[in-house]
Amino acid sequence: MLKGYTKAEKSWMLYDWANSAFATIIAAIILPIFFKEIAHQNGVSDVNATAFWGYATSCGTLICAVLAPFMGTLGDFKGMKKKLFTTFMLLGVISSALLAFTGNWKALLVLYVLGTLGFNGSCVYYDSFLLDVTTEDRMDRVSTLGYGLGYIGGSTIPLVLSLLLIQFGDAIGIGTMLATRISFLLTAGWWLVFTLPMLRHVQQKHGIEPERNIILHTLRNVKNTCGMIVKNKSVVAFIIAYFFYIDGVGTIIHMATVFGDSCGLGSMDMMVVLLVVQIVAFPFAILYGKLSEKVGSRTMILVGIATYVVVCFVAFGLSTLRDFLILAVLVGTAQGGIQALSRSFFGKLVPEESASEYFGFFDVFGKFSAVIGPALFGIVAQATGVSRYGILPVLGMFILGGVITVFVVPKKIERIH
Repeated sequence: MLKGYTKAEKSWMLYDWANSAFATIIAAIILPIFFKEIAHQNGVSDVNATAFWGYATSCGTLICAVLAPFMGTLGDFKGMKKKLFTTFMLLGVISSALLAFTGNWKALLVLYVLGTLGFNGSCVYYDSFLLDVTTEDRMDRVSTLGYGLGYIGGSTIPLVLSLLLIQFGDAIGIGTMLATRISFLLTAGWWLVFTLPMLRHVQQKHGIEPERNIILHTLRNVKNTCGMIVKNKSVVAFIIAYFFYIDGVGTIIHMATVFGDSCGLGSMDMMVVLLVVQIVAFPFAILYGKLSEKVGSRTMILVGIATYVVVCFVAFGLSTLRDFLILAVLVGTAQGGIQALSRSFFGKLVPEESASEYFGFFDVFGKFSAVIGPALFGIVAQATGVSRYGILPVLGMFILGGVITVFVVPKKIERIH
């Protein structure tokens, strides 16, 4: 599968394999269930627990969104990108490990927010490293395979091990709560170990010379980059479209487990459903990359958006495990592909020497959308008392993103210089 890729490309792709354990076990599946169980034990209602999880998700992404442009600019100084990447990666790893040692629902939310900051912060630099490890004509292929490896490896293997331990741990004297805590330690270890190849083999090739007054230079660069982006109407159109449709993707990822619980699905059933998403997402992420070489990234992004619109309609009428499994297959066909192609599509637009700075702005729009989506989901759920009504604003985001992509984003965009 990895034949024909350089050592740097393979090492870079392994970070998707590494950090996907956090995205699955901590952000999407096991921690949300663990959190709701702890919250219920402390008298928190089901609707409020769902809302608090949405607010925590929004908080973590909001912090990163505010900091992302400045983080990106600092990462463009020669020799800084890997140092900053490592710092945020370790923040995520340590926060994940500490989840195993607390049973306080408020502490769980705080550590989740810190872990989210570490995960998202490291991804600002990880995404921009794409321009350091490969060429423009290989970006779609490398980016989608990275996501594919994340789903089949980082998302699936540690998740299966965790589920087996949670389900059958009693046979060897490990109760469900202890097994859940072990899964958090497994996540931290997996994330750290499989990041090592990237730390060793991926180097920052593009960058700018460090300035004496780094803070002043950073502020000046952020202002200049804003001006460059605003002048390019095609880039502005894509970023706005991305803001809306990735809002839906992120909300579904972060809120799926608590939504399933609210619809009456058992914890183990929900884990199986989300495991199906990971398994289906692997081949389809790679397929998106291959098809994009024939029909273009923009077309395949639209295919992904259309799939998610169908997902929202299906989700509103869910009632049985069979319904959730059908939904899982639909989500899996689009989830990895739309994220990977958005990353590589943007990577083809930005100056190589300022990649981190531009990806910082790209991350702002992605993270602010992740703030709005879960928050709206939580607000609508609390206002109506029905969790499934939270799907309505998510559907609206997909429709807006699709309309802008169809009518405003051109098929070909030239790189900013």
